[in-house]
Parts: sequence; structure tokens; C-alpha cells
Amino acid sequence: MFKTLKLGIGAGMLAAALAASASAEDLVIYQDWSSPAEVAALNVLKKAAAAKGINWIDISIPHDTGSNVNLLNLVTGGNPPNVFVENSPGVYRDLTKMGLGHPLTQLFTSIGAVDHFPAAVKKSITVDGELMKIPLGIQMDGMVYYNMDVAKKAGVDPTKWDSLDAMFADFPKIKQAGFVPLALGAQQWQVGYLMHALVATLGGQDVYTKVYGEKPDRTALDSQTMRDVFTWLRKFQQAADPGSVNRDWNMTTNTVITGKALMQIHGDWMKGEWVAAGKHANQDFGCIPIPGAKAYAVGVDSWGILGNQSPAKDKAELDFAATIVDPTVNTDFAAAKGSTPIRNDVDVSKLDGCSQEVLTMLKDPDKQVQNPHSMTDADWLAATWEVAFNFWSDPSMSVDDAIKQLQSGYDTIVQ
Repeated sequence: MFKTLKLGIGAGMLAAALAASASAEDLVIYQDWSSPAEVAALNVLKKAAAAKGINWIDISIPHDTGSNVNLLNLVTGGNPPNVFVENSPGVYRDLTKMGLGHPLTQLFTSIGAVDHFPAAVKKSITVDGELMKIPLGIQMDGMVYYNMDVAKKAGVDPTKWDSLDAMFADFPKIKQAGFVPLALGAQQWQVGYLMHALVATLGGQDVYTKVYGEKPDRTALDSQTMRDVFTWLRKFQQAADPGSVNRDWNMTTNTVITGKALMQIHGDWMKGEWVAAGKHANQDFGCIPIPGAKAYAVGVDSWGILGNQSPAKDKAELDFAATIVDPTVNTDFAAAKGSTPIRNDVDVSKLDGCSQEVLTMLKDPDKQVQNPHSMTDADWLAATWEVAFNFWSDPSMSVDDAIKQLQSGYDTIVQ
């Protein structure tokens, strides 16, 4: 969902897509979604944009292909999109230095949206004191989605788990009933997401901020919390089924939907796959935070717009941004995507039980931390992913080895 963009597509393909932009109301949208739920959510936005007289011209490079395009490469190459998927604060700083940043503080204030953004949303879309991103949906990075029928057949109640120990204690019973206890997708980014969700769960705001903050704290890397994180990461790896290796997240979700596995721990965009399969929250599936969590990692899907455009193009970009955060549009988008609306003034009766659970979780600011993509250096985050994946992939690698690799990465990148 939140991934660093890398160059990997031919210039000819880009030129063909960008050449289609002809009128002042055309907007070139660069995004990286491809799953059925993601496409359904995009269609909500496309319909709303069309109602505003905006012609959506798509550049779509699915995030799970490994063939993504660096946004700044498009900008410096002379073919920039008008709207783009991006969470890294560093990219917005770079665009601002180039005279192409486009703050949204004035727009969101004038339309009254900013007063209805939860604290986690405002923090995620703020860069150096300005609202720079369009928030699309709230995603909790570490949620447990479980098949209620499987839970009943296995004789377990996930809502009773108050810790990771309690959750794992039920695994033998689940296996005995003929089900995989925990579905996992062993790709680097999925393991990386599990790692930062565990840091939030076990370390709370303090340790999480020291590991993933704008200026990480080296001393936190060898803390007892981080040792516990890797200990639990090993337990998760050992609990994974043989099919988990390099399995896409939505294919992993499908093993839970179809009743092969009890649950999946991942971002709660999982809900979109359940909805796309015709399933219903609190009827077919349930959702809870990771048991015993001291803090929740809050992801906010965010897009940006390009500054220094013609008046007509700039107006279209601002109209597009205002449309995305419209409470009705955003509620419909969230229902399709599997996310929670980014406003706290939406009609709660239209939200399913999982989104209502997320809104309850967001009531306590002291238990919220940002997704790392919104706060930390991209190279440092990539280094933590690499260590986590190395640890996951090599059962002989010790916790001490993992800590040393983190420290080495810190010394190379952060110092």
C-alpha cells in the first residue's frame, strides 16, 4: 500500500499516456492500485471527478509488480502527473524546493474539512507545518481479520485474546480442527509491515518513534522491546504455512475468506477483499487490533497535487482534492476500498463494524503512531525491511544478528 516508488517503465509508454492530456480539465493521475477492492475504490473517485467536469487520465503502475516509476524522475523529465500517490515527506520537501509544491492548508480550511480530520490524519498529511497531502482513507497497519465460521468450528473466540501469548496459545486447537491458524504473505514489504506493527504493539509510542521517527534513536535498536519484536517475528515465521512464501497479500486474504485459515494480520485494506467477495463484517468476518497492543500504527492513503500549474489546471486539481475529502464521496470510497473515512463527521450508521472499531481506536491519541512512510527516511525504512526479511527468510539468524544488522544500517544511512 505504502511503497517507495522506483524507476521501471519505458519512456514510450509514459509519453503515450501523458500525451492524452489535452484540455485544461484533464488531470493525469499517477497511482499504483490494482486489486479488485482498490479498483472499485478508484471507480468511486473517477465517477465523482467526472461529475466535477474532470477528465481522469490514468497512469497505473501496480505496486506489487516491482516496476514502479519515481515521481521526481517524471517531474525532472518534463512529464509530471497532476495528481500522484506519495506519502514520503521527503518527496514533498523536494517538490517545494523545485517550486512545485502545492500546500492544501488553505483549501481544506476554507471548505471546513480540516476541523473534521482526526489527529492521526492531520499529522500524517502535514509536512513542515503545511497540509501537503490529500487524505483518502485510514488504514490500521496491524489488524486481525478472522473468519467467524472457522472460529466457531475451531472453538476459539479472537475477541477474548488479550495478548499475543493468548492468541498463540489457541493455535494447537485451531490446527486440530483442520485449519491454518494464521495466514501470512512472506514478501519483504509484508514482513516489514508486520515488523512495524509489532514495534507499535510491544513498544508503544515511545519506542516506535525512536525507531521510525524523523531522527531515529540508535539506542532503541538494542532495547528489550526490539529484541521482543524479533522474537515474536520468529514465532510468526514458524507459524506460517508452506504456501506463504512470496504470496501476495490479497491471495493470503483469500485463504481466510475461503475458510482455509482462521485469520490474517495485515493492514485493514483486507476488508475490501472481504467486501468484494460478498462478505459482511460481524456476520462473516470479525476484526480486532493485534491483541495487547500498546499503540496502533495508523496508515493514511495519501495523494499529492503538483503546484505551479496554469490557473485552469490548478483549479481542477483543487476541485479534485475537495471532491476526495467530501464526506459522502469519502464514505463511498472507504466502503469499496476497505478503509475508514478520513473525516469524523461522516454518518456512522453507514459504516460497518470494522470501520466503527477503527474510529473507536482513534479516540485515544496516545495510542496512535504514524505509518513509517509518513515520518521516516525512505532509505532507513528500506533498511529495516531488509533486516526483517533476512531474519524471516533465514531461521538460523539470531536476534543478536538482526540487531547488529539494524545498527549497521543505521550507521550507514542515518549517521
